[in-house]
Amino acid sequence: MIRPLDIAGAALGLVAASPLLALAALAIKLDDGGPVLYRQRRVGHKGREFDLLKLRTMVVGAESQGAGWAVNKGDPRITRAGRVLRRLSIDELPQLWNVLRGEMSLIGPRPTLAYQVERYTPRQRRRLEIKPGLTGWAQIHGRTKLSWDDRIELDVWYVDNRSAWVDLKILARTPRALFSGTYKGETGGWRN
Repeated sequence: MIRPLDIAGAALGLVAASPLLALAALAIKLDDGGPVLYRQRRVGHKGREFDLLKLRTMVVGAESQGAGWAVNKGDPRITRAGRVLRRLSIDELPQLWNVLRGEMSLIGPRPTLAYQVERYTPRQRRRLEIKPGLTGWAQIHGRTKLSWDDRIELDVWYVDNRSAWVDLKILARTPRALFSGTYKGETGGWRN
């Protein structure tokens, strides 16, 4: 997406979402008293790392417990408030700030963790040719229910075929995709 559109969209999104973010912050604080925001190092455009912002949906220190980075439905590390925030993808709203800071775009491949990027094939590394996005081609085609390789292939397709028309299609189909679930299920997720 064009940078001015990213800035305008992210600013409007933050203003519109501010009441929802305030309620979510209150729910997180009342749930366990821990921090509201969660920062996680992710890899973005041209392999540059940045701190991705999310509303915290898991217990403090969750990445060093249980399944580590992998999260699936019913994970006991997910807080009560976190279950609702994840189901509705509200936990992703703070990434609008990442868009304003220029680390992300509204549309593009989802940013991944460094250990995943280290395992990319040369073709898969092509997804780093553009800024990561809040939503993207892979998100509207199945999100985490897709296998890792299928998601990456859809992202590479987007890199090769992005246009205003494709971006509009992604924006139009994103709301429906948000309610399709965020957990990997039987076939999706990162390969072992």
